[in-house]
Amino acid sequence: MQPGYPQYWYQIGQLIQLLGTSDPYVKFKIAGKEVYRSKIIHKNLNPIWNEETSLLIQNIAEPLYIKVFDYDFALQDDFMGSVYLDLTKLELNRPTDVTLNLKDPSCPVQILGCLSMTVTLVYRETDPTETVQNVRFLEAHKRNELWRGVVSVTLVEGRDLKPMDPNGLSDPYVKFKMGCQKYKSKAILKTLNPKWKEQFDFLLAEEKSGIIDITVWDKDSLKKDDFIGRCQVDLSGLSKEHTHRLDLPLSGGKGYLVLLVTLTASAPVSISDPSFTTLENEEVRKRIMAKYSLLRSFQNLRDIGFVQVKIIKAEGLMVADVTGSSDPFCVIELNNDRLQTHTVHRSLNPEWNKVFTFNIKDIHSVLEVTVYDEDRDRSADFLGKVAIPLLNIQNGEQKAYVLKNKNLTGATKGVIYLEMDVIFNVIRASIRTITPKEGKYIEDEQKISKELLQKNYYRVRRCIMVLVNTGRYINSCFEWESPQRSLTAFLIYLVTVWNFELYVIPLMLLALLIYNYCLIRSGKDNKISSMQELEESLIAYEEDEEDKIDKENERKGLLDKLSAIQEVGVAVQNGLNEVASLYERVKNTFNWTVPFLSWLAVFVLSAGTIILYFVPLRYILLVWGIHKFTKKLRNPLLIDNNELLDFLSRVHSDVQVVHFHELSQESSQGLMTFKKKTNSG
Repeated sequence: MQPGYPQYWYQIGQLIQLLGTSDPYVKFKIAGKEVYRSKIIHKNLNPIWNEETSLLIQNIAEPLYIKVFDYDFALQDDFMGSVYLDLTKLELNRPTDVTLNLKDPSCPVQILGCLSMTVTLVYRETDPTETVQNVRFLEAHKRNELWRGVVSVTLVEGRDLKPMDPNGLSDPYVKFKMGCQKYKSKAILKTLNPKWKEQFDFLLAEEKSGIIDITVWDKDSLKKDDFIGRCQVDLSGLSKEHTHRLDLPLSGGKGYLVLLVTLTASAPVSISDPSFTTLENEEVRKRIMAKYSLLRSFQNLRDIGFVQVKIIKAEGLMVADVTGSSDPFCVIELNNDRLQTHTVHRSLNPEWNKVFTFNIKDIHSVLEVTVYDEDRDRSADFLGKVAIPLLNIQNGEQKAYVLKNKNLTGATKGVIYLEMDVIFNVIRASIRTITPKEGKYIEDEQKISKELLQKNYYRVRRCIMVLVNTGRYINSCFEWESPQRSLTAFLIYLVTVWNFELYVIPLMLLALLIYNYCLIRSGKDNKISSMQELEESLIAYEEDEEDKIDKENERKGLLDKLSAIQEVGVAVQNGLNEVASLYERVKNTFNWTVPFLSWLAVFVLSAGTIILYFVPLRYILLVWGIHKFTKKLRNPLLIDNNELLDFLSRVHSDVQVVHFHELSQESSQGLMTFKKKTNSG
């Protein structure tokens, strides 16, 4: 008999149990693989689900295996009975009411309860043009452990929404619905162009199907909320493993929504499959290398390069469930692209073996890999995270990364094994470096933080102390505290002033870069000791998570009343961060913290030295002024920017250096010991 599409509507009635109550749910399996799981009905021995699903049957002779479990939050779920449904006894295209007795295979005489459902077996005729597609679909279904997927929806913003309030504005919020899954965004008050920057995840029964219904509402406190508009996202038209930007006009209203939608297949992908490991195919690799070769540097300036990430496995993860295990999965983010692996249930040493590819828009982007524990009835728990700048990736090297905490300042439990390859065009990457940096759509909401204020104060104090110490050193030369040093400084000053030309400025900066580079190559730099000092200084200001939650609850009422003070505090906090970061980025440029940028600075300073040496200053200033004054006339849509600040924005600050620093097993244990001592003190 040909494969069909049976549809099941089921409800469970009169589950027999002598004592207590249960939280039952049902699993459906075909050929030993789970294909559907019902929701949990809490504290009920006679649950009613009223759920409906469609399952693909390849072999009608293969029975449907149904198992009922009692969900236990603290312990392993209890088995409540199982039964086989013989599909060959069903009539085609006719709903059949079925009542099945649940039994324990170890004691088949005793009946544990009964299961009632309505089953319809549907046979669909196919024309010859569909035969190949159906065969491929069935083969893919065989390979997958679960034919499921995850849809990640980022609600970015709304534009030109319809005004619903007397003041000509609205208080919009958005509702999402796909099947029985629903989400609601926060309300943005008094605006027609709200910016939400919220992210929601939908689970799919199939990898690529379904429609997400989206409605926009105006929040009213004294009456029913007003309807603003509606739109839909058809997932069947979206490619998998790729982030799509969608501008959706609202029907029944005015304006539109901006969304980022990513459809991720949850089933594992073998890394040995050449269709997924792109760079293992020699011809494909050569084609990609040719695409980003120096000879094609000016063909597509926005296409910087290509990165392939293999999420292999993790070991020694944190225990997140009271059963002594976790249900880990990985989220991989590069700028605004966000992809996700499948979940490995009940394991502290999961193996994902999944491959992801991203197009690089900025070579200075940071790849973030976060491990979460999946929970069915609440949001996922954080297990660990690593942040890897693309320029730090060693091609083809399988590497174990120690997982860090949410703030990326210290180690947490576990390591994750990754293998990455990056191919990019150096000239395109250099040009992209002096253009505005792409902002992230999803960012944490900023609040006043005592710890962050302390960290930024410490950073600014370090910057000021460097200037103070430099001033003291120069003053000591004036005071002749050391005659030999003062005489040397005096002679250098005379020679420099007598022979000064403008090209000396980039030449001196170039000399400083080369001097520090020679120190690093000779192994005489103190980057390791300074890194440890930075990590310890940042950890010293961190609070224990439980203490932070308690204090947050105590402050909540006060912060609501003092929202104006919070805005000022956030501005001061960010100002301290900007000042400290600017100094640190300049310093780290000359310290070769990011070698790519330091080499780029060497090239620019060398070119500047040569140009200033041979070309009179007045001609250079004339060309620069003409360029600056006519730039907007030549391109009215051009975004005005400062090339120097855009360059410095790619250099890592000291905090980012700590975030991206790879921990060894020994250093991670030392940092955790230091953190415990600091918290106890």
